[in-house]
Amino acid sequence: MGFNKENILESLVVDVLKVVKEYERELGINMPVIATGGIFDGKDVAKFLGLGAKGVQIATRFVATFECPVADEFKQLYLAAEKEDVVIIKSPVGMPGRAIMTELIDRVIYGDRVPVKCNYRCIRTCDPKTAPYCIAKALFNAVIGDLDNAVVFAGTNVSKVEKIVSVEELMNGIVSEAIEELDRM
Repeated sequence: MGFNKENILESLVVDVLKVVKEYERELGINMPVIATGGIFDGKDVAKFLGLGAKGVQIATRFVATFECPVADEFKQLYLAAEKEDVVIIKSPVGMPGRAIMTELIDRVIYGDRVPVKCNYRCIRTCDPKTAPYCIAKALFNAVIGDLDNAVVFAGTNVSKVEKIVSVEELMNGIVSEAIEELDRM
């Protein structure tokens, strides 16, 4: 059987639910499992609830809402993103992250180092002497719309985001689609 990225979360959730059920029986407690990562629409919500998850987390979709307080340039980058624009980067704090390609990311991937003047010392694992850029500054730049000097994190399905909507419209669509799917199960 070939590698299928679409089924990774599903497989993980099933495996985690098996382990959690053992602990719940053994300890006599309830341990809700929340599925997160790549959940985009009501069909995804229904799938994971049907598997036994007690909830889901959706993040990327909410960036492209009127209520999200980031700059319009940030939201427009989400709308323009294609699958090939999304890369896994190693942040200066040592953690991997999925980001949309920006000029900063392009420069760093090719070995450039943006001089770091650390005003934050936000995370102990970041060493300003060796960091290729300041993650706090790059994230702040994203929020204010300075995308040339920004890191813009995004979920795996960012390329599916098509328009900016209200949170109410987004939630109504996700919930109604999930209910339809759950009724079919």
